[in-house]
Amino acid sequence: MTSGLIEGVERRNAMTDIISQQTADWPADIHRTLASLAVRQIAYVPDAGHKRLLELCAADAAMRMVKLTSEEEAMGLLAGAWLGGERGVLLMQSSGVGNCINAIASITRTCRFPLLMLVTMRGEWGEGNPWQVPMGQAVSPVLQALDVQIARCERAAEVGETVDAMAGLAFKSSRAAAVLLSQRLIGVKSFQD
Repeated sequence: MTSGLIEGVERRNAMTDIISQQTADWPADIHRTLASLAVRQIAYVPDAGHKRLLELCAADAAMRMVKLTSEEEAMGLLAGAWLGGERGVLLMQSSGVGNCINAIASITRTCRFPLLMLVTMRGEWGEGNPWQVPMGQAVSPVLQALDVQIARCERAAEVGETVDAMAGLAFKSSRAAAVLLSQRLIGVKSFQD
């Protein structure tokens, strides 16, 4: 009887650890990482998946928030930031990748500007909007075709370290790098909010 009780407690503790990992404050981890890397320009198209990160960056006096009308605008903005001696990042949803394919290929890749993209994924785990599925499935192959280095985060505990590693790759080697934040990590979008 005692061993069954102990096993039950151990199972409950293991589940609590898993839930804690998934609900960790990964947006704060990203913000801390960006701040430690002296990222100053935050280019974004408003996105619910990045909501908390956007709030943290907006509250940081050292970061300049630049709201875009289309994700492709970020290529020129971030190239200009780099030429002016500042680092930047593009925050977007997976559907936005389709909006900036040509700009990634023609500006970032051809001119070898560093580009760090943080992409909240849609069209995956638990997606309720069929319009998000095609681009969600195409993000990785499209970015790979453009020679963008990709890392994917499924768990909150790996986000800060992954963003740091990919930022290092982008900024130190003048390459394009993307961190894909899985839909399982960010949560399924509710259309009742």
